[in-house]
This record gives sequence, structure tokens and C-alpha cells, in this order.
Amino acid sequence: MLPSLLRLLGERPASLPDQRGRVAVVTGANRGLGRAAAHALARAGARVVLTTRDQARGAAALEEVRAAVPGASAELVRLDLADLASVDDTAAALAASLDRLDVLLANAGVMGLPVRHASPRGVELQMATNHLGHFALAARLWPLLAGTPGARVVVVTSLQARRGRLDPADPGREGTYTPYGAYARSKLANLVLAVELDRRVRAAGLDVTAVAAHPGYTDTDLHRLGPRSGADGPMARGPAVAGRLVGQDAALGADPLLHAATAPGVPGGALVVPRGPGQLWGRARVAEPFSNARDPQLGAALWTWSEEATGVRWLVG
Repeated sequence: MLPSLLRLLGERPASLPDQRGRVAVVTGANRGLGRAAAHALARAGARVVLTTRDQARGAAALEEVRAAVPGASAELVRLDLADLASVDDTAAALAASLDRLDVLLANAGVMGLPVRHASPRGVELQMATNHLGHFALAARLWPLLAGTPGARVVVVTSLQARRGRLDPADPGREGTYTPYGAYARSKLANLVLAVELDRRVRAAGLDVTAVAAHPGYTDTDLHRLGPRSGADGPMARGPAVAGRLVGQDAALGADPLLHAATAPGVPGGALVVPRGPGQLWGRARVAEPFSNARDPQLGAALWTWSEEATGVRWLVG
């Protein structure tokens, strides 16, 4: 299988620069890419805040980090990105406990829900969790980020963003619900957010890097949990089977995320991707964002809609 071939060829995650003295918040840190990223950042010496919706799984993930990295500076905070009240509470707790924030790794997400679910505010759940929750969290934490020299906001997107569609005249318009159409739309919103935030950071002359990253095709619980939420059968089980057959492991999948978060010289507004064919597998390289994410009109419209949908005003400058 391909993952075994990658290992035989020596494809391993890159070593991180020394992260001592730096603080990183990783959303969705109890599983998959988030857990792998939290481990790597802790090993490199960062103080890592793991955020998770499920407290029991989060506690287990925290103990794993502490067991794997003796003396690790790691802590756990509950966060439900689909619930904006939870986002507000979490941001307030982080603002009270941190005096700097070097990395916000906006990683958590849901994928392929077989039927439409809605957030407490009525927004389709994949868009609410993957995009709006992270928008509100980053906005609430912006004073910490803007006040930390060299801070980075890393927004995790997906190859699926290529097929996503957002209407510049009305980014909140959903259209007919399909599981992966809604997912692609939310991941395009993630990428557009990173590009638009970079525009605003540059205009304000701030020392913050906004960048996106995607993991390629990686075997994580994302392929199993979303598609099987309320459904079964081949269509629900297919993504999990495919992930096991051809997906790389989470440690290698997290390499683009960690490169975006820590590597020197990563340009703002870039998309960090796997270097293998089709951006599917392998270690990180820097690329251009997909063409459907680069329209400034779409970026401005998505920003305005996100402020309206979350009730959070985000003044970058």
C-alpha cells in the first residue's frame, strides 16, 4: 500500500525549529492531525493548548502528550466551534491565561455529514464548525495574536476546496445540501479566510502571518466519524476504507500544517501542501492558493458575512 511505500522511501515529517518560549493553540487536538501536531509542537518545546469538544477524549489526548513528551507544557480547554457561546467562553479563558499567542492552528472540523445538521444559530454544521467557529475564535484572540511578534494564524483547508463554491454576492447562500458539497464549501471558506486575513494584515502593516495548509490524503477519524453520523452502508463506510488503503498517516499529514506554523520564511497568504503528486502525499512545500480562493471581492464578502453570522466584529488594523 502507498503509506508503506512512503515509509520505505524514507518520507518522514520534518523536524521542527526550537519552539521553546512559544505558545500554540491547536483546535481539534484529540484526534488525527490535531493530535499529531500537538505532539510535535510539545516535543519542540512549545507550550501547547489542546482544544477539544469531547472532554473525555481531550483528557486522554493530553495524557498521551504528557506521556510521550516528559515535562511537556500542555493543557486542555473545552471548545465547541459550532456553538458561538462556547467559542466566546474559550476565547475569554485563553485571553485570561495567556500573555502571548504565537500560533493559532485552526484545525478542527467535521466532514461529509450525510444529512444536513444545523448549529444553534441555524447555520449548516460543516460551515458553522469548520469556518465560522474558527473565524470567531481568531477574532476574539486577535489582540493576543497581534501583540505577539511573528505570530501565525494557520487555517487548515482541504483539496476539496478546489471544488467548493461560494457566491460573492451572498457567501451564506447554501443551495441544495449534499454532504461533500457542503464540506467543500466550508473548506473553500477556510482558504478564502486565510487569503483575506493576509490582505488585511499587510494593509495594516502588522507582524502576523496568515497562511493556509492542507494535509493531502491522510487516514484520520475525519473519514469515519462524519460520513457515519446517522448513516450506514457502503456510502458511509467508503471514505474510511479508502483512507486506510491509500491515506498517509497523521504524522506525515500534519507536516504541511506544522511547516506553515513554524518554518522560517513562510509567506503570508500562501497555501502549504504535500509535495507529492497531486498534492496528495508527502512532506510540505509552499504553493499558491487555489484560484477560486483568490478573488478579493469574495474575500471581502465572506468576511462581512462571517461577521454578521457570528456577531463578532473583527478589526485587524
